[in-house]
Amino acid sequence: MAHINLLPWREELRKEKTKQFWTMTGLALMLTGSIIVLIHMNISRMIDHQKNRNSILTTEIKKLDVQLLKIKGLEDTKAKLLSRMEIIQSLQQKRPQIVHLFDEIVKTMPEGLHITEIKQSSNNITINGIAESNGRVSAYMRNIDASEWMTKPKLQVIESTRKDGRGSKFILVAQQSAPKTDEDKAEGL
Repeated sequence: MAHINLLPWREELRKEKTKQFWTMTGLALMLTGSIIVLIHMNISRMIDHQKNRNSILTTEIKKLDVQLLKIKGLEDTKAKLLSRMEIIQSLQQKRPQIVHLFDEIVKTMPEGLHITEIKQSSNNITINGIAESNGRVSAYMRNIDASEWMTKPKLQVIESTRKDGRGSKFILVAQQSAPKTDEDKAEGL
């Protein structure tokens, strides 16, 4: 005889499969949710780590900017000190030149010529004086031109002071120079 099962086994099977489906779906959703939460936590941790690194870099950059400003200030100070040193050095080199200049003024001055005033501005020397004749002024200019410490004499004014034409006031401009050293002569060759 055939076995007839009157129990609704298909319906129970369908219920069992539906229950398994929902269980698997729930587990899959829980697994997916936990994976999403873990990924979100990992990304948040990485973002926080990068923010910390960025803040450290920002503070270090600010420190370096302060140091760069200090370095720039030091470089400006260095440039000022170097320019002062150059000025002092040039003054030290020119100090003996004034002695030679006065000595040369005396050596180049012919008889019958008297100097009343000497002015110096940078390398230009203005000489005011009185000469017995115009020839004495010309001789003085030739002597200056031949001098090692003065060059390029230019007569600005010469005027007669006496009625007989003997004696003249003059203003003469010359440039201060220094004699060429052996190194300067070697460079000129």
